[in-house]
Amino acid sequence: MKKRWFALCMCIVMLAGILTSCGTNTGKIKFGAAGLGGTYRVFGDTFANLVTSKNKKYKMEVKTTAGSAANLRLLSDGYIQMAVAQTDLTNDAYERTGIFENEKQHGGYSAVAALYTEACQIVVKADSSINTVEDLQDKRVSVGEEESGTEQNAKQILAAYGLNDSLVDEVNLDYSNAAEELREGKIDAFFCTAGAQTTVIGELAKKCDIRLLSIDEKSAEKLKGTYKFYTDCTIPKETYNGQTEDVKTVGVKAVLLASDKLSADTVKDITKILFENKQELQYALPVDISLDEKSAVEGITIPFHKGAVAYYEECGMDAAELTTEKESN
Repeated sequence: MKKRWFALCMCIVMLAGILTSCGTNTGKIKFGAAGLGGTYRVFGDTFANLVTSKNKKYKMEVKTTAGSAANLRLLSDGYIQMAVAQTDLTNDAYERTGIFENEKQHGGYSAVAALYTEACQIVVKADSSINTVEDLQDKRVSVGEEESGTEQNAKQILAAYGLNDSLVDEVNLDYSNAAEELREGKIDAFFCTAGAQTTVIGELAKKCDIRLLSIDEKSAEKLKGTYKFYTDCTIPKETYNGQTEDVKTVGVKAVLLASDKLSADTVKDITKILFENKQELQYALPVDISLDEKSAVEGITIPFHKGAVAYYEECGMDAAELTTEKESN
């Protein structure tokens, strides 16, 4: 009888612990970044350290992921609580378009702030015979990890030039492996959608001579006309070792996202940390980060988290201008 009573008490204690942990914000936040060598990872590591050091209530842990699409799925399924993703894929996940067309609607997360523009970069060796995007025909090209934002951008850019996967030998590699295989001559080019300067490309340029391909004006206009998220983007000369000229390309914004399961107070605290420490973020990042409250809400097509809205309201912004509720289609 005593054994049964003890077992019952232990079950009650364990159940109470589980219920308590479910109903309490433990302060542990898993942040979805991407693979090593990209700007997402640099931002994630820097931002996580800032959040953890500036507010002792929170401990942010960076998780390596396959990039934007993976982050959106992980956020939707509750495996991570914050992440960075491209605005084009973020909208696709909400609207069930693009690579998300045949999936469930991925919700349960909202926007915090637009961070910076990610440049669509196409890298070849300096001595390569590839001088234009058209020259990628019949070449072996890494288009990024499978279902990554880079892959979607790469396929759209190639399509703008009339190139599909039957005309280009496409392979799926992360940035680090793509850079190594280009250096070794195993691939002819690789795509990388990330803030410029991108660490992995910068390191590659120190090991071998490289060039970046420009996207011509006609193709850029075609991309911007077909997909509303693309903007003109210039990679300034000397961004990478040996780069003597500006490179014209297109880009998409990176947006910081938060799970709707995070409380408004938590996201408000974190949003405040983001803006109050933008200079420290800029020092760490190889890309110009546009962190003022006005630009941070531009170009976002999904709802803003209530905690972020509360922060923007305190800054004197009109909450009516922010998307707080997704309109039904």
